[in-house]
Amino acid sequence: MEAVLEQVEQLPALLAVSRSTMVRDWDSLTLDRALEWARYFQHLHDRFRTRPRLREALGRRLRRGQPSHLLGFPHLGRCPQLLGLALLENRALPPAACRRLIHSLLQPSGAEAGPEPYSLALLARRKAASRLLALPCGLPRPPKELEPQVQAEAQLLLSRLREEGQETELAAGQLRWLSGVLEQLPQSRAFEVVAGALLLLRQGSGAEQAGGGGRDSNSLDGNQASGAGDECVAGPLLSWLLGDVGRFSAFCLFLPGSCLASLAGHYSQFSRSYLELLTGWGSHLLYDPLQGRWVKSCLDKAELSWEELRERFSCLCQGSAPLRGQTQAALKLLKAQDGDFKACGLSVWTDLLVEIEEYLRKEAER
Repeated sequence: MEAVLEQVEQLPALLAVSRSTMVRDWDSLTLDRALEWARYFQHLHDRFRTRPRLREALGRRLRRGQPSHLLGFPHLGRCPQLLGLALLENRALPPAACRRLIHSLLQPSGAEAGPEPYSLALLARRKAASRLLALPCGLPRPPKELEPQVQAEAQLLLSRLREEGQETELAAGQLRWLSGVLEQLPQSRAFEVVAGALLLLRQGSGAEQAGGGGRDSNSLDGNQASGAGDECVAGPLLSWLLGDVGRFSAFCLFLPGSCLASLAGHYSQFSRSYLELLTGWGSHLLYDPLQGRWVKSCLDKAELSWEELRERFSCLCQGSAPLRGQTQAALKLLKAQDGDFKACGLSVWTDLLVEIEEYLRKEAER
């Protein structure tokens, strides 16, 4: 067993080499040996996944020497995919080895030819689809909150989160894995993918199961509406997003109000935090009598202007009836706490509530 543990300890080094310029010296034989090692690690995963003590021992040895602990026991089962993806993205791989890699992806060995959900052939198709989605085709954007490539990446993240949830007994391990993955992306991309994943869960089981109806579109409790399976997926996403105030603030500043309203309409935890954040931003606005308008108290701070704040609240009031009621109730409470003024220019919440109610009245008359 010690020999197996020592072999597993070499996986981070193998993946690191596959991403480096050292692969420029690889020939077809070297590539085949690397793929054989990846399949061997996958075999270890399949062999020990039902044996908790051995699985934990392999996981501890795999994490040894990793400063960020990004790799764990579940990654053993995806070694061929991890290695293949790293080599596909490495331009230093020589042409002969690259051709050999593509051949192995399109014509996997007999052990991988079965209907496995994460086969190398599936990896190749997903990679090709990702590249095609990234090409500028000149077509208009789809009438969705998300671009096609973001939707594809969000679907992959949901699939991996579900698998990670099956492999990891504690939610903390699932959150640790998610944080490690998202930290490797630019912040803006991570925000888009997380929002996309949460929106796909809202649309129905990560947009991967058809006919999953029976949901209440007016529900503010997304975890309950999504069912127990989706709770385990939405939970880590929301924890990562709401667990850091600065991250959540940047997320809400980056995404449009319509997208945030969609999330607030389905996830009660998100809607509460979002309304608290909007309340904090609104409290920093000051009325300028010379301009006759509300202005930022600190121009250098990344907060919302009056127009932006009004747009965010308007989007919330365009959502489901419970979300609209919750938003109006919050504004009325803020107005009362601020002195319950009737005249304009005395309370930002009075002015905001007046404009929102006028907007809703006009919408109802249409």
